[in-house]
Amino acid sequence: MSSPTDPSRLSLREFAEKFADQMVPLTNTFSYFSLAVRLSEDDTREYLNEPIAALPPGVAAAMPKVSILLAPHLERSNGKEKQVQDYLSVEKPAEGRSRLSSSMELAGGAALLAFALKDQDVADYHYAFYREIAALLAGRWNQEHQTQYFSLLREELGANVHGEVDEASWHLKQGLLRRQTNLRRETKAFCEYAQQSFVDTLTLYLHGICCDIDVDTGPRQLPSRFLRRRLVLLESLYPPPEGYAVFPEELGAAPEPRQ
Repeated sequence: MSSPTDPSRLSLREFAEKFADQMVPLTNTFSYFSLAVRLSEDDTREYLNEPIAALPPGVAAAMPKVSILLAPHLERSNGKEKQVQDYLSVEKPAEGRSRLSSSMELAGGAALLAFALKDQDVADYHYAFYREIAALLAGRWNQEHQTQYFSLLREELGANVHGEVDEASWHLKQGLLRRQTNLRRETKAFCEYAQQSFVDTLTLYLHGICCDIDVDTGPRQLPSRFLRRRLVLLESLYPPPEGYAVFPEELGAAPEPRQ
């Protein structure tokens, strides 16, 4: 994959205003634009076709119109500007200012998802892609699905189950445990934790459908039997596409090759 020189340094909003009509359709929901990044046929398959094809139909159906923007780099706003925003950049940002992904809501409820590809592994891109998709779904949660996930979390909290799936939900869980004794109350702290837990767990679930991944072990990791319960619930709520698998014992039905 090569990156021809392009002097552009655009905010996501500037991009949306200047290039929205140049998006290339992928499906009825997804389209993309590659800024200063030339995609080969293999690149297009790995970065776009395969991760989208692995989305559960229920997840894809809940998505708004999604524009995917691929750029060499994403640069975090320096915090001194009146409007906090991220930038697309050909040049590598200063230390500590790089981002792997960013998102912005567009007119009519549509979404723009931007990803940096320069010096990034495809596996990291896939993780970032599914995390953005999970965050979009969490903002459009089916009430029945939310109730079922909340109920599962309350069972875990009632049983003093330690750990979480990722750092963001881990920290929110610790804050909830410090501040709230009645964990069955649907407080702001509980809802913030539950939503982040859903995003982190759904990211893992979606990534696992598309790719062969390993779950990191450690003192903050949710025990495997409780993680499996969550994944089983997500599988029942958002079954994978035909021919894709979630668990190792189902891999006989999964397409080859899988990353």
